[in-house]
Amino acid sequence: MKRTGFIEVGGVARPHGIRGEFCIKSYADSPSLFGRVSTVFLQRDGGRPEPLAVESWREHKGMVLLKCKGVNDRDRVDELRGMAVLIREDDLPEPDEGEHYIVDMLGCRVRLDDGTDVGVLETFYENPGQDTWVIVADDGKEILLPAVPEFVLDVDLDEEVIVIDPPEGLLDLYLNPEPPKKKKPRRRTAKKKPRPKKPSAAE
Repeated sequence: MKRTGFIEVGGVARPHGIRGEFCIKSYADSPSLFGRVSTVFLQRDGGRPEPLAVESWREHKGMVLLKCKGVNDRDRVDELRGMAVLIREDDLPEPDEGEHYIVDMLGCRVRLDDGTDVGVLETFYENPGQDTWVIVADDGKEILLPAVPEFVLDVDLDEEVIVIDPPEGLLDLYLNPEPPKKKKPRRRTAKKKPRPKKPSAAE
């Protein structure tokens, strides 16, 4: 898939100090990504991305601390809190051999090893430890696939095809779910009336 715009790499969390430095919750595999770009873009609620020139960055307690030109105090950072942090897709470094960026894979056809068509890789969810792909079948049904190496056999960006080997039963779970079993109605039986107690000889 041709890169056409921006990719979200984090979110503005909170101010750090009083000189305009702010914490970013990073989604990037490596925080060093922020040291490779000269400009980041901040976006709120899908609005127009606002460019900010990067002056410095560093790691701090699992987050990235960023200092940008024109952001010089806590009040300005408070205005940015909660905004998405984007970079240009073309600014992404080249991946290692055999690796691919998910943004380049979106829109690819997904097939099984025998050529059976599954659907299109529509989007993904970021989870701790692994991503989850959302594959949309031609009938609109969604399939959630853990994006781990044992389930992804091949990625061909030139042909825009991804070959997968999903866990047994996963596709049926989403494409052919079993209807809920109907409970059998209970048979009604006539309740036995208690027999009257016979009086004993002593009564």
